Amino acid sequence: MSTVVDAVIIGAGASGLFCAFNLANFGKSVLVIDHANKAGKKILMSGGGYCNFINRQVEPQHFISQNPHFVKSALAKYGSDDFINLVKRHNIAHHEREHGQLFCDHSAKDIVNMLIDECQTAGVEIRLLTQIEQIHATKTGFAIHTRHKKDATSDVISSTALIVATGGLSIPTLGASGFGYQVATQFGHQIVPTEAALVPFTFTDKIGEMIKSLAGVAIDVIAYNDKIQFRLPLLFTHRGLSGPAMLQLSNYWQVGERISINLLPNLDASQYLLNTKRQSPKKLLRTALAGILPKKLIAAFEAYLWQAYKDTELANIKDDDLRQVGSMLNAWHIKPSGTEGYRVAEVTRGGVDTRDVSSKTMESRLQNNLYFIGEVLDVTGWLGGYNFAWAWASGYACAESVGMRWS
Repeated sequence: MSTVVDAVIIGAGASGLFCAFNLANFGKSVLVIDHANKAGKKILMSGGGYCNFINRQVEPQHFISQNPHFVKSALAKYGSDDFINLVKRHNIAHHEREHGQLFCDHSAKDIVNMLIDECQTAGVEIRLLTQIEQIHATKTGFAIHTRHKKDATSDVISSTALIVATGGLSIPTLGASGFGYQVATQFGHQIVPTEAALVPFTFTDKIGEMIKSLAGVAIDVIAYNDKIQFRLPLLFTHRGLSGPAMLQLSNYWQVGERISINLLPNLDASQYLLNTKRQSPKKLLRTALAGILPKKLIAAFEAYLWQAYKDTELANIKDDDLRQVGSMLNAWHIKPSGTEGYRVAEVTRGGVDTRDVSSKTMESRLQNNLYFIGEVLDVTGWLGGYNFAWAWASGYACAESVGMRWS
């Protein structure tokens, strides 16, 4: 069996499907290949099943890359309003949450169905359960050898353009793999070391025990390190620290580094405790803090960090000691042992080095007609719809480039 098409896209995820129908709308024959049994599996679980499909404000500073200017051209070409208009044309009910995040009202399935409907209308073929065994460059493009997982039928596909939209390593249970990196390496590309990102932190020491005892407690904080800070909710879990504040900070964290958390971002805790001591010297520390922190959190800190002050009136606690307690509440310095890893990470940091990829077209500078889009590249967005924004923008830039090239 042999197939001849203008373009093969490896990966039936967000960037792959989006690129596919936009390219087919230029009159090109497009074949999407994926080893999974469903298209858009990662989209379906995103945003708690409601898909945070875009953010109203998408700027280059919302992305991490060793080449920070790389995202500018694609984001300028296809922006938030463009995708929102597409969603509206499909009559997908949606709503806006904090920080400009847009979600489906009903289900992430609405976004997947929209992408597949657009692909069907444009004449895109999607082959699932299809394994790629070999890829060779030819005089006219590429020869892609495939085998179907169920019936073992094989095919040699000839295509002029090859577009790699395989995503990263996050959530392997949904089929994530390093295949895109293998293809990149085959054609001479360097891979920026990959790590789990937008992922909860884990702890194995005494602090870990304390955090475990607080599972379920949520609080608004400022989470920060030497690089950046985020004012967002934090969630204590049985395994460590999660919630938007921790997920965002994980993008900027390396193993061995400490993180800092301001548990009372609206208050100078030291001054508050000193004032309370003067006004109500007979109060206990836990009583003084009861109105401004969750009781469960105060109890845990008292059990693990403030044992000396457990039943001591403020009048009998030295001012310097109160300042030390207050400083800790405004700047709790802790060192994670690691993260929960790719198993639950929303994205992968690192990927195909963008220095050898055109920022305008997504084409390889090392191999003609080879393109990389979406998460497989060394581009990682913040939490809040930014990784989808990159999938749409990079997919569109690639589709326009390939579509215009042979028009």
